[in-house]
Amino acid sequence: MNLLNPIALWFGITLPLVVLFYLLKRRRTMHVVASSMLWQKFLADNQASAPLQRLRHHWLLVLQLIILGLCVLALARPFFRGQLSQSGLVVVIMDTSASMQSADVMPTRMEKAKQEALDLVNTMTDNDQMMILAAGHRTQVIQSASSEKKILRRAIRSVQSYDTSTFLLDAFKLASTLVEDQAYSEVHLFSDGATSDLLNMESSGINLKYHPIGLDGNNVGIVSMDVRPNPEAISTRALFADIVNYSTNRHDIFLELQWNNLTIETRSLVLEPGSTAPQVFIAPQDEKGFFTLELDVQDDLAVDNRVSIVSPLPETLRTLLVTRGNRFLERALRANPNVTLGVVEQWNTNAPPADLVVLDNVTPDTWPSANTLAIHTTQTHWFPVTRTLKSPSIVDWKSNHPMMRFVDLDDVTIGETLAVTTPKWAKPIVESTTTPLIVAGENKGQKVIWLGFDTLQSTWPLRISFPIFIANATDWLNPNTTQTAMVNVHTGDSFIINMETGDESLEMSLPDGERVPLERLPASREVVFGDTLSGGIYKLTHGTNTFLFASNLMNASESDTRPRKVLNTPEKGTLTARNERRANLDTWRWLLALAFCFLIFEWWYYHKQTA
Repeated sequence: MNLLNPIALWFGITLPLVVLFYLLKRRRTMHVVASSMLWQKFLADNQASAPLQRLRHHWLLVLQLIILGLCVLALARPFFRGQLSQSGLVVVIMDTSASMQSADVMPTRMEKAKQEALDLVNTMTDNDQMMILAAGHRTQVIQSASSEKKILRRAIRSVQSYDTSTFLLDAFKLASTLVEDQAYSEVHLFSDGATSDLLNMESSGINLKYHPIGLDGNNVGIVSMDVRPNPEAISTRALFADIVNYSTNRHDIFLELQWNNLTIETRSLVLEPGSTAPQVFIAPQDEKGFFTLELDVQDDLAVDNRVSIVSPLPETLRTLLVTRGNRFLERALRANPNVTLGVVEQWNTNAPPADLVVLDNVTPDTWPSANTLAIHTTQTHWFPVTRTLKSPSIVDWKSNHPMMRFVDLDDVTIGETLAVTTPKWAKPIVESTTTPLIVAGENKGQKVIWLGFDTLQSTWPLRISFPIFIANATDWLNPNTTQTAMVNVHTGDSFIINMETGDESLEMSLPDGERVPLERLPASREVVFGDTLSGGIYKLTHGTNTFLFASNLMNASESDTRPRKVLNTPEKGTLTARNERRANLDTWRWLLALAFCFLIFEWWYYHKQTA
């Protein structure tokens, strides 16, 4: 038997005090009480003037010593240790993602997980070792393998949750590597299961035990937000946001839209359980700054109730269309108010400078160095053509890619296409049965979209999806948009900015007001900042210049805080909550119950004798 609180044994000094009281002689007034039977014989003893008397056998003394001893032992919390069939390595994975900040378990799910992990430490034998991993946006080793419980407890208490998504797959891969040479091992996951990457889990060979954390999923969150130029008024912006109620309760919500921390619009919403409320705002903008959308709602998770997005002023996109004649394509490009379009029939080194080059059914002598949209372009070193296919059928397209947003190709037919092999740096966006039809990627800093077919030999220009695709492709290839994407990232991702070299100091202001000095390599124009674990606005100061960045959660898996009692993995199927490692058998409740039984016995015995 072991003790969780051995210091409580010091209360054992009260046992001799009880005996001392029985050695003292007493002069008291007689009162009949429920337990007077045992007192009558004791008080009937001869009274003497001496302060002490000889200790005699009294059942009352025996009962009191037994009851007090049981209470002292209960305070020391004795337990019987559960033993493994063999000693080994225990790997503890602590989920530190944003959903673990939910307050459905007081004070938070993170604190509840830490308490359960501390209880697991108490079950370790002297020959066991434990490692502590933190699984958030990245997996970190908090404590290497150790059998020192004091060190392990300190490591567990130091774990914190952040405003990031979680990637448990990375943690499982690391755990699998750590236990692969162990004769016996266990991997304990303390998480609410709010992750979406386990479907890609391959054979891990780990003895995984899942400890689900959380009781309820009362949460409303902003899962997406985007800012785009308003085509109807160039001086305004269109903001799109999706708000989801993941709880089983109806919520009355107050929405507030801010520009540079000044309120510009408020709304009231009523969200039914499980419903999504898309919101569209039109807001003026005459300078660079940031928009903030905030929810006023009573739920369990606060981190997804506020989203900020940096919105720079739009810059003119110099676009050069190289074509022998395509009025559909030219009109689609001119529909963008921020595009200044130049049209030539052939590309060469003497062509006008451009931020974006569109090659339409032409083969350039040299490939452009700017971002490029290449349509039915042959004989390039990036896209070697193998053959020509007649009447290819469109079988699939990546609707989640930015350039395929709101694009439907169901009613599009194509006369012929060039068959190519997708290079390693690109991905197929639209595919036929035998070859990709549209490929996109980035190679050495240059973005490229390649179409294998001539749009004029298809029905696509006659469909509404064609100008939508051109607008999306222009936006994706726009280098100014790329820079905007770098200053609006998900929590945990890095900010990257290119600036002129100089001797001025660099300083980053965090959302909580803390200021962090930055260093960069000599003669380097690139500044990278990766400590974006908290959501909010970051400000980089470079001399007299200030650059804004925004970091946000915006993750549906994290906002859906309903605890998962099971985890779905391809290898293990449905992984339910289990803990085969026997926990300590804490016996203090039984000791108190036994002491109470002695009191009941004394009461029963007294009434039996007086009946």
